[in-house]
Amino acid sequence: MSTFRAIVFASVIAGFIVGLIVTVVQQFGTVPLILKAEGFEKAAEMHQHEAPATAQPAAAGHDPADHDHAAHDHGDHGAGDHDHGAGAWEPRDGFERNAYTAAANILTAIGFALLLAGFFAVRSGATGASVSWHEGLLWGLAGFAVFTLAPGLGLPPELPGVPVAPLLSRQIWWLAAVLATAGGLALIAFRRSVPAAIAGVILLTLPHLIGAPELANIETNVPSSLTHQFVTAVTVTSLVFWTLLGGLTSAVFARFDRGTNQRA
Repeated sequence: MSTFRAIVFASVIAGFIVGLIVTVVQQFGTVPLILKAEGFEKAAEMHQHEAPATAQPAAAGHDPADHDHAAHDHGDHGAGDHDHGAGAWEPRDGFERNAYTAAANILTAIGFALLLAGFFAVRSGATGASVSWHEGLLWGLAGFAVFTLAPGLGLPPELPGVPVAPLLSRQIWWLAAVLATAGGLALIAFRRSVPAAIAGVILLTLPHLIGAPELANIETNVPSSLTHQFVTAVTVTSLVFWTLLGGLTSAVFARFDRGTNQRA
């Protein structure tokens, strides 16, 4: 029970701190790029809605004044239909949006911290020694490789307005890449034999040999330079997330675990 308490406390404390830090990092890295991409996406949607309206009066030979009025009415109505048809609620820009982003980051960090703390508990129970912060840092880097680096090689982060392959096929490939990468790293790190290392390398490369699902033709008005900046920003942010989470979770877990063992 004391180990379970150490896992929970360490995960909540580390997840809360790391979630807040990553939220601040995102405000300077990924968020400005997402807002720029949303601007391109809305501009493309407005152009698509206005195109039929501008073509109709010209074909009918109407007066230019009627053309302007029809285009304006159709554009407003089309945008309203798009927003209503989407039916998706989204928080308002500013404090509300940032608050929901922070809450999502904190919950995500706590979830992954629970996973890490569980590994630390098993590891410390098997070796009889507390997990050090630099060992936790290595576990964090492994998490970065499993959940960000390996899947990102096939499915890089995409900005709003960039077409992507069907969701289900991407989810299946992403999950396969995560499991294969985790299994490959485990074989290399823990088995420490030539056959295990060969099997681990095969697992690491297998998802990429199969290939991630992608569209044949991608048409978007989002600049490729913006996409490259976004991929870099997301990767760096994820690296910060995992290194902080691994090191901090291990340090807090070791402190609580040592305290409970001393009291016992």
